Amino acid sequence: MLASFYQNFLEKYLNKAQLITLKMLVWLLQNQKQVKIERLAATIPLPIQQNSRRRHLQRFLTLNALSVVLLWFPIIEALINQHFKLGSQLTIAMDRTQWKENNVLMVSIIYQKRAWPI
Repeated sequence: MLASFYQNFLEKYLNKAQLITLKMLVWLLQNQKQVKIERLAATIPLPIQQNSRRRHLQRFLTLNALSVVLLWFPIIEALINQHFKLGSQLTIAMDRTQWKENNVLMVSIIYQKRAWPI
């Protein structure tokens, strides 16, 4: 389940059906621990055919509403504003890895021995 902070924030940006799909997807990822669209489509509890579930997930994951700039940066900004005072020092961690032909850069804020991915 989503934390109440995320729930309240996401309600502003996603419609009800999109929010339900996101909740189901988060639940599935916690249970399946695999990020294969075929596996997720086979286990998502929607009363439609498997190919339709796969296309539904593909369309959902490509929504503009889920973009980093439109959704995730405002969430990160709200979290930083909520947990840190103006002028306080933040610890930023950066890590790069090569995955097949893709370079992946991960930037995180370190807070209470936990990394918040940005």
